[in-house]
Amino acid sequence: MSISIHSSFLPHTDPEASLAFYRDVLGFEVRLDVGYENLRWITVGPAGQNTAIVLHPVGVGTDISDEERETLLELVTKGSYFGVNLESSDLDADFARIVDAGADVVQEPIDQDYGVRDAAFRDPAGNLIRIQQTPGQTPAKEQ
Repeated sequence: MSISIHSSFLPHTDPEASLAFYRDVLGFEVRLDVGYENLRWITVGPAGQNTAIVLHPVGVGTDISDEERETLLELVTKGSYFGVNLESSDLDADFARIVDAGADVVQEPIDQDYGVRDAAFRDPAGNLIRIQQTPGQTPAKEQ
């Protein structure tokens, strides 16, 4: 099979804050930054990988009511609508760097019963971001 993941979508509530977070804090490269009227879609992803995240406005479209849009916005900002799992070869170092940048910490790095070490925080819109280090990954400084 030749199918792979190209991109996934996360909502943003402030394109500049999201851009700064994903580019400057997580170190992702900006692939596209597209605006239309007062809306903005930003595609970011790790350098050297084809996978990307499209950061998009909450509740865009003509088939959604103002009430539904407001409900979506409430779910996004409280962190219960979207999320993404990322992977790190050195979770503790990456987590420390992200905390130093002021991220909203949800969970300090811990070893999970299901075999990964992970941590969690929220992006500027409230999306839950988990970073996992799977067994057998050696932090770069130990390689």
